[in-house]
Amino acid sequence: MFPSSLPSSIRVLERGWLSANNIVFLDDARTASVVDTGYVRHAAQTVELVRHAAGGRHLARIVNTHLHSDHCGGNAALQAAYGGTERCAIIVPAGEMQAVNNWDEDALSFRSSGQQAASFSAAAELSAGDVLELGGLPWQAHAAAGHDPHALMLFQPDERLLISGDALWELGFGVIFPEMVGEPGFALTRATLRTIEALAPALVIPGHGAPFTDAAAALARAHARLDAFEAAPERHARHGLRVLLKFHLLQQSSGIALGALFTWFAGTDFVARTLRCFWPHVEPRTVFNEMLDSLLQTGLARSSDGLVFDADAS
Repeated sequence: MFPSSLPSSIRVLERGWLSANNIVFLDDARTASVVDTGYVRHAAQTVELVRHAAGGRHLARIVNTHLHSDHCGGNAALQAAYGGTERCAIIVPAGEMQAVNNWDEDALSFRSSGQQAASFSAAAELSAGDVLELGGLPWQAHAAAGHDPHALMLFQPDERLLISGDALWELGFGVIFPEMVGEPGFALTRATLRTIEALAPALVIPGHGAPFTDAAAALARAHARLDAFEAAPERHARHGLRVLLKFHLLQQSSGIALGALFTWFAGTDFVARTLRCFWPHVEPRTVFNEMLDSLLQTGLARSSDGLVFDADAS
């Protein structure tokens, strides 16, 4: 998608789930950069999309708003396609570089969330307060903790453009994962929303969905949603489990046996920690059945002949 209100040096590639959006910057006549790279299963498609958007330019930099699997899954493929670590530098949020370069899948949450990513090497970290030139414009890095403790947003003050990652979508925001395991997240999310309010962006480029201009309305919806979750943390935990289950189904192009789906659910560390935090005396099978029934009843999943499918699977 290429909104007419964007500067000509920016290309927004709106992706479908599983992948986050990719934002390609034409830095000069010869080089380009990209912010966020989608999920590993879509990596080959990401390479082709970015190559086309870059218009023959060399991809010199990859920047990640945060390191959830749907935002950095194309890093390795893009880095390899553009000459490796010496010619394509990956910049990650401050505090994540050691885990990346040691490829610590526990610290990076891939193993604990039951998701996948291909290993890559990072060249530098980006901290809140830093300024990064992308597409010939200076972008300010702002902390966006809540959904992920290391997450960043990028703001271009002259054009009032915000790359929000999963801190703000037009109709919500990303799951506040720390709260699912009893760690602080709601207050950090509130602070991030207030940062966005203070920035007053004219256009928001979210991690998922189309860019949008009515940031005030999106923020009002986000605050109301956060109010509801703060009032009922168990409701948020249920929402988070449904999101994880839906994400896993999205990866199963041919469906998955009901028993195998439960095995994944019960054997995923982050799910187990959530169950211990909110339902310590309830059998995992009971919670699993409730989450799956919710997806089936709302049309987000379907079942047939002992298999469970994402609703849009053929």
